[in-house]
Order: sequence, then C-alpha cells, then structure tokens
Amino acid sequence: QGLGIDGVLITAATDSNEPLAHAARMCRKRGRLVLVGVAGLALERADFYQKELSFQVSCSYGPGRYDPDYEERGHDYPPAFVRWTEQRNFEAVLEMVRSRRLDVRPLISHRFAFDAAPAAYELLLSAAEPSMGILLEYPQAPGGAPPPVIRSTPAPRPRAAAIPAVAFIGAGNYATRVLAPAFAASGARLVAVASMGGATAAYCARKFGFGRVTSDVESILCAGDVDAVVIATRHDSHASLAARALAAGKNVFVEKPLAITAAEVEAVQRVWEAGGADRPLLVVGFNRRFAPAVQRMKALLSGVRAPKSFVVTVNAGAAAPNHWTRDPLLGGGRVIGEACHFVDLLRFLAAQPIVEASARSAAPQSAAADDSATLLLRFADGSAGTIHYLAGGHRAFPKERIEVFCGGKVLQLDNFRRLRGYGWSGFNGMRWWRQDKGQRALVEAFVGALRGGGESPIPPAEIFEVSRVTVTLGETETR
Repeated sequence: QGLGIDGVLITAATDSNEPLAHAARMCRKRGRLVLVGVAGLALERADFYQKELSFQVSCSYGPGRYDPDYEERGHDYPPAFVRWTEQRNFEAVLEMVRSRRLDVRPLISHRFAFDAAPAAYELLLSAAEPSMGILLEYPQAPGGAPPPVIRSTPAPRPRAAAIPAVAFIGAGNYATRVLAPAFAASGARLVAVASMGGATAAYCARKFGFGRVTSDVESILCAGDVDAVVIATRHDSHASLAARALAAGKNVFVEKPLAITAAEVEAVQRVWEAGGADRPLLVVGFNRRFAPAVQRMKALLSGVRAPKSFVVTVNAGAAAPNHWTRDPLLGGGRVIGEACHFVDLLRFLAAQPIVEASARSAAPQSAAADDSATLLLRFADGSAGTIHYLAGGHRAFPKERIEVFCGGKVLQLDNFRRLRGYGWSGFNGMRWWRQDKGQRALVEAFVGALRGGGESPIPPAEIFEVSRVTVTLGETETR
C-alpha cells in the first residue's frame, strides 16, 4: 500500500554500494536494514536521515560468535535474556531438518563414499558437471555402531635412541617457524604432528616431512614409535599435556611456560618425580640461556665471586587487549607467558637459587596494567635482578637489553647481537652477524641428550624453581 518494506536482509557478496542504496530506498520510514553478507558501506546520508532508518551488520551464526567466553569456555547466555544464541540457532535448524520441516534433500546433488572423497573434491573444482550439496557418507560397522577405537599404552621406551623419533602437539606459528626447522636440522626423525583442526598439522607435515598427521593427541601419547613429544600449544594446555606425556614414558620438550598456575607446576613435578631414576627428560623452551652471547657472559661472570646486579629491559611492544596471551585463563598473562624467559635467564647467569621475588605493575591505572611490569629478584648469594618488562616503548629502541654490574665491571648485551664489556681485562666486546637467541642450540642439546641418554640440558630443579617463581610473580602483578 505504498508504505515500503519493513525490513531488508542483504545477503549479497559485492564491493558495490548499490545493495544498501536500493534497500534504503525500498524501506518504509523507520525501517530496518540488516547486512548479513558483504557489501560496500558508502551510505547516502539523505536516504537514512529522511526515513530514520536503522542499519545493522549481522554477526554470523548469532549472539556468542567471536566471544571466547562463549565459544571456547562454554559460558552460555541465559535463554531468558538471549533467546537465540549461536548454539540454539544451530539446534533449531538441525531439529527442523530432523523433523523434515526444513527439507534439504533437493539441495543434494551428489553422494560419495568417504573413501572416494578425492573424487568429490575433483567434482567440486571441475566445471564439467554442476554440483550443489555433496555428501560424504561414512561407513557403518555392523549393527550401526561406529568402528571401535582400540588404544594401548606401551611400556616406556629406552631414553637413548640413535635417531630420536619426535612428535609435535601443536602446529602454530612458533612451531612451524622455529621449532620444526630446529628439530629437522638436529637430525631427529619427525614421525607425527597433531593439531586441533588438522589443517595446520597437514601443512607442517608437508613442509617438514612428518610421517603422519592427526587431530588425536592420545594417538601420539600412546604411539610406540615416539621417543619425545614437543608441546607447542596454547599456554593453558602445557601442563596437562606435559604431565600426560611424562606419565606415558615420553621425553618432553614443552614450549614456555611450563604452567600458568602453581597447582599445575606441582602436578607436573609430581608426575616427573614418580618416574624414579629412569624418568624421562623434561625441557622447557628457555632458550636464551643457550644464546652464544649469554654463554660468553656466563664464562666471564664465572670468575667473579662478588654479588651481581642485573638489569633487564624488555621493550616488548603492546599486545591487543583481547589477545589470548593476556587472558589469564588461556595465556596466563604476559609475565607468566613471556617474562618467564628473563627470570630463567637471570637464574642461569646468577647460578644461585632465587630466594625472594616481587612484582609491580608499571601502569597500574591503565588498560595496560597487565602488559607492563617490573620484577624484582634476589638470589641466595646476595645478587639482585630487576626485569623491566614494558609495552609502551618505541620500536627503534633495542628490544632486549641485559646489563650486569659486578666487582667494578659492567657487561651490556643489546638484542643478542652486540656485547660490550667495561673494565674486563682482555675483553672489550663482541658482535654477531645475526641475532641468535639460542633456539637451535637448545633443541640440539635436547636431541643430543636423547641420543646419548644424557641429562637434561636444563636442570629440572631449575625448571620447576623458575616456573614457581614466575607464576607467583604473575599472580602478584595482576592483583
């Protein structure tokens, strides 16, 4: 009757602004436009102003999408307040399909047995035959029951292996950029890689030659052909995966941190100690102690008996407020997840137990309160360390600077490329052509211990000590 449309759903996929322009013109006064697809957003003010139109971009699937509390941690929205969440939308559609109120059969153009899946993808990529809904049909065991999954836990393998067989759990950015190349170069045999989705694991396997790909972590922990497990997942899973791998008799290399709570540290330590004299190797990725520059500093400091004063300045750069590393439940926060490197570095250089530790936020009244902190350490011989972990600096400044003051002498290391010495007899400084933070040296030391059945390249007592101290500092800093 000439009023116009009450509401318009725009499901186009285009860069053009025309869908919104047409929708605005066809709407009645105070009508509603909802963009479900993708379209140009150069809106004509007059169209919206004169009619007082409402415009909304719809989040795919419904409320809860992109909310980690909802999607990852399972915190549901009460139905009385949010009737149609992402999950309940899916449930409604599936129920309509089950009851045949939503009939999708006319959309199915092809069916393939699961074993013939490659042919289905060839059809999808081919223009020779039109297709719409392609179903892959899984085989059923007799009686309709799914095929049984049989697993057995093998006896722990001998720790020494001429060519250690290594499996990865996690195939993210750090695993593919740093750890996998390092283990491949060390001469280890890469037998398996697992990731939650499978796609990243498949990419990692193709690039580095892993023997098999899986999304089933248990199949790696129970595999008889795996000598060591590399854990490169998100921080919140490190402790549980490390404990399970150790309990299965596997040697473990876990990317830092070992754990994000004190209870997790104690749990991993209990499992490791339960292995007795023949317990597996446990290494955490505290690679900076293996950097050539740090090894040189260690050699120089070994002849100094006086207490030492350490100052570490980390120009860390800002992380987005919603980045998972800053989430206390997923990443543990940046002190636990990242500054642990420098707690371990000072523990190594001091060569003394940490007897006191405290932390203070460097920006207590700002949104970056958990992003910048000053950590204070005191060691058994009277040495002291200060770690400034800061997110508000400029990128032109060195990212990591380590300074040591002792016995009238000073060492200063910038970005693991230039080491200066002041007051040292016969030593003024050194330069390295490229930055080396010790990642490959740590991996080589771990694989070497696997080959020869030797001791861990990082003493487990120091791993647990540093982990406990860092967790305490992280909890103190966030309070």
